[in-house]
Amino acid sequence: MSISHYIKEIGRGKDGARALTRAQAADLFGQVLDGAVTDLEIGGFCLAMRIKGETPAEMAGFLDATHARLQRLPDLGHTTVVLPSYNGARKLPVLTPLLALLLAREGAAVLVHGTATEDRRVTSEAVFAALGTPAATAVTALPAGTCALVPTDVLLPGLKRLLDVRRVVGLRNPAHSLVKLMNPCAGRALIVGSYTHPEYAVSMADTFALVGAHALLLRGTEGEPVADARRMPQMDAFRDGQRHLLQPAQEGPLASLPDLPADISAAATAAYIRDVLAGHRPVPAPIARQVAHILQEVQGPASVQTHRPAAVSPP
Repeated sequence: MSISHYIKEIGRGKDGARALTRAQAADLFGQVLDGAVTDLEIGGFCLAMRIKGETPAEMAGFLDATHARLQRLPDLGHTTVVLPSYNGARKLPVLTPLLALLLAREGAAVLVHGTATEDRRVTSEAVFAALGTPAATAVTALPAGTCALVPTDVLLPGLKRLLDVRRVVGLRNPAHSLVKLMNPCAGRALIVGSYTHPEYAVSMADTFALVGAHALLLRGTEGEPVADARRMPQMDAFRDGQRHLLQPAQEGPLASLPDLPADISAAATAAYIRDVLAGHRPVPAPIARQVAHILQEVQGPASVQTHRPAAVSPP
């Protein structure tokens, strides 16, 4: 097998490159995930797409190939909240585990998936480990009221290999966007997608609309799917691909700052999360609002309950 004919189409430069159809994109990406092409071809694909950029149809095709190969969580009949955690913390504590545990406490099934894409950032996996929750080593059913952290290589080793190309060439590739859009569940899921730059807000929204996604989209904290604890971001829901504004962005100067730890290490972040879950510190208002919006999308407003103990599924 070879993807050279696809590279010829997408690799003609910013102005000369041609977009692939959804079916072509699925075929190309499937070969990459299966390891059926050479390292040189993978490098050519990654660099060509970095210059050209992905169209929504191409990203939908990449998702088709990925979903056909993922080890997916069994369907237990409820909606699972999916939190892709790939960016980690650089300046602020990574509070994706806090979001996950707050949602589990309210009765949601929560899947956090991810892998380290940069060595110098604090990851959700490190924070979960500091909380006494190791990453799962296999894909298992996820009951309501529990959360689990599943590494990318457990879901699909070929996807992890493609993400790791960044360590060699120093540039992102389509996999870095795809992991924030994919559904690792056999049943219904709410994908919490996040972006860092405005252009990705547009491309992610267009892809969610094209594939008819059930999702929530926001500008996350340093690329993580958790609301910035300092300022309320805009949040949009996608219901079978139809977009609905849930929360407008906070405008103007900040009246106050939340009491966040200055130390962003995994241990300090875990200690802060324990304090919040125990009620010793308040849940930052933007994160509390995000929890409420997610629960409404998962359960419906009449089903939202509070003060349930959080649980974590075994690895």
